[in-house]
Amino acid sequence: MQWTDTIDIAIELTEAYPDIDPLTVNFVDLRNWVMGLEGFEGRADQCGEKILEAIQAAWIEELD
Repeated sequence: MQWTDTIDIAIELTEAYPDIDPLTVNFVDLRNWVMGLEGFEGRADQCGEKILEAIQAAWIEELD
């Protein structure tokens, strides 16, 4: 997975953190959690606020 795989990342985050409300996660933690996902190959310097916002939005949608 890369940073642009927002839906796949959202699915993985939902499974890895089932009790977490994505609206309460700060972007530093979100970036670290994404980078810790199995199969994630992106680098920290490839990620910006817009990508994290897209991941957070996909995570919220995944929970709905």
